Parts: sequence; structure tokens; C-alpha cells
Amino acid sequence: MLFSTYTYLLFFLPLVLLGFYGLGRIHWRLSTAWLTLASLGFYAWWKPDPDLPWTPWFLLLIVGSCAGNFLCGNAIARSANPVVRRSLVTFGVATNLSLLAYFKYLGIFSVWSHAVTGWPHSIPHLVLPLAVSFFTFLQIAFLVDVFRGDKTGYNFADYLLFVTFFPHLIAGPLVHHRELIGQFQPKITRLNPRFIAIGLSVLALGLFKKVIIADNLAETASPIFQFAADGTRALTNGEAWVGALAYTFQIYFDFSGYSDMAIGSSYLFGLRLPLNFCSPYKATSIIDFWRRWHMTLSRFLRDYLYIPLGGNRRGPSRRYANLMVTMLLGGLWHGAGITFLLWGGLHGLYLCVNNAWIALRRKLGWRPLPRLLAVTITFMAVVFAWVPFRSGNYELASSGNARLAWETTTRFYHSMVVPQDGPLWTPLSKGAIMKAKRALRPLVYAIIIAFFLPNTQEFMGRFSPHFRTRGEPRGRPRRWWSWRPVPLAAVFVFILLVIVTLEIDRGGEFIYFQF
Repeated sequence: MLFSTYTYLLFFLPLVLLGFYGLGRIHWRLSTAWLTLASLGFYAWWKPDPDLPWTPWFLLLIVGSCAGNFLCGNAIARSANPVVRRSLVTFGVATNLSLLAYFKYLGIFSVWSHAVTGWPHSIPHLVLPLAVSFFTFLQIAFLVDVFRGDKTGYNFADYLLFVTFFPHLIAGPLVHHRELIGQFQPKITRLNPRFIAIGLSVLALGLFKKVIIADNLAETASPIFQFAADGTRALTNGEAWVGALAYTFQIYFDFSGYSDMAIGSSYLFGLRLPLNFCSPYKATSIIDFWRRWHMTLSRFLRDYLYIPLGGNRRGPSRRYANLMVTMLLGGLWHGAGITFLLWGGLHGLYLCVNNAWIALRRKLGWRPLPRLLAVTITFMAVVFAWVPFRSGNYELASSGNARLAWETTTRFYHSMVVPQDGPLWTPLSKGAIMKAKRALRPLVYAIIIAFFLPNTQEFMGRFSPHFRTRGEPRGRPRRWWSWRPVPLAAVFVFILLVIVTLEIDRGGEFIYFQF
């Protein structure tokens, strides 16, 4: 079930809210039980193929995964023997990774093995369970935290709701158990008008980003990338750059919109999810970019991979190696394909260069680059890396399309970098690439919104401390455009929802659903 559908907005979400606050008048535990059942129903709504009958296997998979990790976590917490604790956490993490590897990576590795060695003769066709990467990482973090000494004392009902809570289940944010389970208290079932107002406002902002901006940009990016994949002729310089920029802003507003919708939906139930997105294209360095883009995934990679590998404690050479390994595995987490590894490798290289530049600049006493130049360099590096990431969609569609994804990437890079004779734009009569005006208009709007307008945290932060980023002072100056709980804000939300309603029928799936 997509957030940006009538089914979710007009049926599922209102029904779950009515049940949640209605049952809360009897006992708050009935409300959390209802929320758990609704979350499982939300997950079970998904079918890998609309033409196939519904099957309970994927629902049993996620519930079984939760039960196994809950038992393993409790066993770790109860044991005082270091050897037993280490064995249990190793077993739990290995089991989670094996589950992920079986569903997500067995197919592509079988294709590669067959291409090189001729074995296996039959390549299995596996359906990737929805959100398997997210709920696996969530539970690995739980096991490691318990091993490190975090107290649990949870019951299984709370743990199951923590993992399956529908706003974050499909594409994050990646929530620590202590961030969410601690909120499961009687007070959440007391209707809070401010939380409802904030939740609806943030939900409306996310819907606008997804349906009006991201989905319109997809109509520019997708035909251009498809044309590059077909290879009937080379893209012009203009077409390649417009396609790359369109996807750059499509994924920006698609994922930012999802994060807003997840946080807004959870606010309606009195629950707060961690911030996950903070204007990453305004970053002044790649290090800054990863503090702003998918913030909870960056936190996971840092706390559970980069630091255990040694972090920056063992000298520059080891730090650079750890950065590269972390980002390569981060790329592999997004998809089992060569182009996702290339995307991760590029960002690993960027981070190494960024850290080396900082060390050199400090050693020589140089000042930082001017902000505009730093933002421009960082943004162009990110655009360049998104090309193989988008081409990786062909690998996700079919494990036999790795070659197509690689060829699409190389064609795109060639068209972006190598100057070509002729016009910048060559519209085709059959519509494979639309007219330049149609392609550029949504891109211009996206650039203006991303770089020059306030983001969700800036818009909401004055009256909602949850939206203040770390290190930000409490005394936020009052701006005329800042959100506040007044009738004008309700009118603004209503206008956004009306605009979204006119376009929602043609909305597409969220990009991060495929990971």
C-alpha cells in the first residue's frame, strides 16, 4: 500500500486512527494491539505480482523474523557469560544476513556464477520480500545494542510493533528500539490536537513533494534513461544532463516526501520518528551530504559498520579503507548489482578525498572553500554518482540485466562528459524524449524549491522542537512563512491536498520501496 493513494489516505489511515483513539478510551494496550494488527495488514496488502493470489508467506516471514530476533535478544540480555553472549549475537546477526543474502543476492550471484563457470545450470527466481533490507537492519541493530549493554525488558507485543509500525516499515527511517518503544505509553492514546495538526501538515508536504514534484520529474528522467538503455543513438549533452539532473531531483523529492509522510503519519498517533532528511543538496561537502541524506542509514553504517571496522582510530590509511568498505557495502545494500557497487565506490572515493582535503587544508592553514563553490562541487559530484544508481534499476528489474545497466551508465557518462556536435536537444517524433520545454519546466521548479525555499524542518521547527536538527539553538527567529497552529496553516494544508488530489491517480511507487 502506497502512502500516496486514495486507499491509504481515505480508507486505511482514517480507519486506523479511529480504532486507535477509540480503543484507547478502554485501555491503551488495546490501542497498541490494534496498531500492530493494522501494521501487519498494511504489510500483507502488498503482493509481488497483482495477477497472483495473495499468499501469507511474506507475512509469516516478517513475524517469524521478529520472534527469532526477540528471543535471541532476550537470551543475550539474560546471559552473563561473555562467550555465550558473543556466540548468540554472532548467530543472530549471521542469521539475519543469511536471510537477506538469500532473498536479495542469491539470484544475481547465481547469474554471475553461471556466466563465469556455467554453474548453477538452473538459476532460481526469488521474489524479494517487501522491506526485507529495512527490517533486517533494524533487528541487527537491536541485537548489537543488547550485546553492548542496552537494557530491554520489552514484551514481544511492543517489539513486534517497533519493527512493523507501518509508517517506517517499508522505507525507513531506520529507528533504534530505544527511540520508539520508549514512546509506547498510556499518554499516546490521549488525543493531542497539536500533534494532529503537525502530522497532517507534514503529511501534506510529503504528498506534494512526491506527487507533484517527484512524479513529474520521473516523466522526464525515465524516458531519457530508457532511451540511453535502448542505445539507438547517443544522447546529446543537453539530454544527458537534463536526464541526470531530473533523476537527481526526482529521488530527492521522492525520498524526502516519503520521509515526511512517514513522520507525519506517525505524529497522528502521538509517536515521533527520527528525522531522516535535511536539504542534502545544500551540503558543503560529501561528509556534510551524508549527515543530511538518509540520516538514519548513515547513522547505522557509522555505528554498526564503520566504527567496528576501526573508524578513524588507526591512522589515515585504515580510515580510508574503512570508508571505502563501508560505502561499498552501503551500495550493495541498495541493490545486488555492479552499478550499485559503483555508486557506493564513488561515494567512498569522495569521502576519502574529502577527508584528505580537510587534513591538507588544516596542515597548510588554508581557509575553507567559499560556500557557493563548496556546494556546487558537492552537488555535481552527487549528480555524477546518481547515474549508475538510476541505471541499477535495470538490474533490480531482472538479475540478467546487469550488462544493460552497465552499458546505460557508460553511455550516459560519455554523453555528459564528451562534447558533441549538433544541437543540445533533439526531440523525437515518437516521444521517446519529450520536448525540451516540457522536460525543463519541472526541473526548474525543483531547483528553486530545493535550493531557495525552507525545508520541512525549517518550516515546522518553531512550534515543533522535534524538527530541530542536532546542534541547532532553541531560539529560532520568527519568520512570516514559519508554520504555526493557526487557521491559515489549515488553509495551506487544504490547498496542498486539493492540488495533490488532482494528480494523485498517476503517482508511481516510491524509489526506496525496491530496496
